[in-house]
Amino acid sequence: MYCTARRPMDGINLTAASSRGTTFLWCSTDADKVEGSPIAIPAFHMRCIPLATLLCLCILTIYLISDSSLSPSPLSTLYIFPPHHISRIYIETTKMPSFPPPPTPSIDWTNIGFKVRDVNYHIESTYDSQTQTWSPPQLIKSPYLSIHGLSPALNYGQQAYEGLKAFRHATTSSSNHENKITIFRPTLNATRLSHSSTLLSIPPIPTPIFLSAVNLAVATNAEYVPPYTNPAVTGGGLSALYIRPLVFGSSPQISLTPPETFTFAVYVTPTGLYHGISAVDALILEEYDRTAPKGTGSAKAGGNYAPVQRHSMAAAKEGYGITLHLDSKTRSEVDEFSTSAFIGVKYGGGGDDEGNGVTLVQPDSDNVIDSVTAASVLEIGEKMLGYQVEKRSVKYEEIREFDEVIAAGTAAGLVPVRSITMKSRGEKWGFEYGYGGGGKGEGGPVCRRLLGLLQGIQTGEVEDVFGWNWEVKEVEGMMGRENEGVGEGEENGVNVP
Repeated sequence: MYCTARRPMDGINLTAASSRGTTFLWCSTDADKVEGSPIAIPAFHMRCIPLATLLCLCILTIYLISDSSLSPSPLSTLYIFPPHHISRIYIETTKMPSFPPPPTPSIDWTNIGFKVRDVNYHIESTYDSQTQTWSPPQLIKSPYLSIHGLSPALNYGQQAYEGLKAFRHATTSSSNHENKITIFRPTLNATRLSHSSTLLSIPPIPTPIFLSAVNLAVATNAEYVPPYTNPAVTGGGLSALYIRPLVFGSSPQISLTPPETFTFAVYVTPTGLYHGISAVDALILEEYDRTAPKGTGSAKAGGNYAPVQRHSMAAAKEGYGITLHLDSKTRSEVDEFSTSAFIGVKYGGGGDDEGNGVTLVQPDSDNVIDSVTAASVLEIGEKMLGYQVEKRSVKYEEIREFDEVIAAGTAAGLVPVRSITMKSRGEKWGFEYGYGGGGKGEGGPVCRRLLGLLQGIQTGEVEDVFGWNWEVKEVEGMMGRENEGVGEGEENGVNVP
């Protein structure tokens, strides 16, 4: 909340704002141009302030502390600008903008797509090898990073990243719905990034720093979280704020030894679904091994993804929407899709209704990403729908036994797979993929049921009985504006083009 007392003859405004036990008082003109810098006024100097100003201050303070919505903690500090004589006082009380802010009108939210959009800030933290500590996360205006051309990130691929999403909940009178933004299971992403960092010889980021940076990134870009959408109305589509943490060796280093400095950054951008909401055909890649048998396959590192692009693009030209990898040692077991985890569905003797006989199968391989989405879907199936869950090796020959196949990932969501082709054997296996989707199908009954519950939990439509949603908190002192922690240009190690 803030209060303003205005002197009409020259448009001078005396404004006070209260936040967490601290009152801030400043003078401004009608044009909102702040005059001077705030100074602290000790209590024994208060008698030097004109009586009218003291009266105004008292009235403002009364208005501030009488508001039941404010914190009951006592006022601990008072900041005041050099006082002006005020002959006539008008009091105006206004609520500060609530958090989270509504979605920005600058974006066509009906056509978001999956591309990078400019937002307010990104977050950076640096690791000093001498102190062996990560710095507190800092807001940076420019989207560009400062990195030496001889850094191990650019030369040796010393880099890892993550992907997670923030969702806006509905605003209704229902107890399940609140105007809030939540991030889906961020602690699992923190754990996975630590695992990837260890494999890439990067100091792991402590979970509190990871969570603080992610919260800061979302909170200060909250107007870019897409509006709440009901997947049942939109046909399964669910937009979100995509969060991309990344860590890399940033200081120059020619030798194969750890650099002195590492950088941890968090970017956000509003997105739709990576593969859309229709079923896709899959092609098994036989001319390319994603990783070595005892390599970095379980790390979310750029080196595992860049080489597959040309193979995926070639497959796309032939009509395949996604590519699948077998294990690189024997090429006889299913590992994962290039963009997401593999989940096989068996209806069993009981059919596909009410969990009777349904089994969800995920390959258990040391060379795949520990998928947050797949783990969540398996737990939903087991604990909410009564499905059987198996995490084990999956032979290529078993693919034909699945009634449904699902690709599961943060960017992809749950994508129904219509068929899987292995060219060398001349084999193509088809699966239940449902109807709709412009004739391409929107998934079989199990896929649709799992997706509905997953998205319902993420948006508050379904009770989060697992405690997976992590609420984004407003950053103290920001109030949607810049603060002293915002950096720009080379002062904060960022080159602005």
